[in-house]
Amino acid sequence: MFLGSHTPRLDDKGRITLPAKFREELEGGLVITKGQERCLYVFPMAEFTRISESLRAAPVTAKALRDYSRVFFSSASDDVPDRQGRITIPPALRTYAELTRDCVVNGANTRVEIWDAARWETYLASQEENFAALSEEVLPGVI
Repeated sequence: MFLGSHTPRLDDKGRITLPAKFREELEGGLVITKGQERCLYVFPMAEFTRISESLRAAPVTAKALRDYSRVFFSSASDDVPDRQGRITIPPALRTYAELTRDCVVNGANTRVEIWDAARWETYLASQEENFAALSEEVLPGVI
């Protein structure tokens, strides 16, 4: 499980250092792809495989599935962190997420999200008020 928020910087070669607490789960390989709200999703290879198998089992006749799968898989890039825990974010994904030097890496349960720091702050500020109300809808009776 990935938890917490971290603020690494993107280097001139398009690399970002993963938080130390995330490295063990990602050291065997990972997949980076487009996420929602213009962030990037980083999945451990096993989780990406699980998602791929779920999408493969769905009917190919469903247009929404085809549309989602095309974007999800065509933008995906696999990587293995180097000894310093760095991964390279491909140029197309850096452009999609509008990543600048300052980034935010968030744990999001079974995945990691990479955000441009300014975009994350804007998103978080817009969601703070909704957070309490959403808990009743998303987690009824759980918390």
